[in-house]
Formats: sequence, C-alpha cells, structure tokens
Amino acid sequence: MKTREITELTVAEIKERLDATRADLNRMKLNHTVSPVENSSLLKKTRRDIARMLTVLQQKQNN
Repeated sequence: MKTREITELTVAEIKERLDATRADLNRMKLNHTVSPVENSSLLKKTRRDIARMLTVLQQKQNN
C-alpha cells in the first residue's frame, strides 16, 4: 500500500486496516515458523506497510 493511498483514508479506516494488517503479519509469522513461506519478502513488505500506516495515523492525529 502506497503512502498516497493511506493519506486518502480516514482515521477510522486506517485503524481498521492497521488491525487487519497486523493480524495478517502475525498469521504469516506463525506459518513461516512452521514451514518456510515461499516468498519471505512479504513479511518485510507487511512490516513496512504497518509502519507507513502508523506514520500517517500519527500525522493525522497531530493535525
């Protein structure tokens, strides 16, 4: 998810997507420990998406 797409969302929508993305990351981590994920770069991409969402959320809450 690109930063531009995140900034167009409302605070509530960002929080919903953040919760869903965190759940996906936890699920992927568990699956990766049991059997290696085919594309392990998805873990890195998901972590970065979470960081982007948190950054935009903080900026919106400060304004």
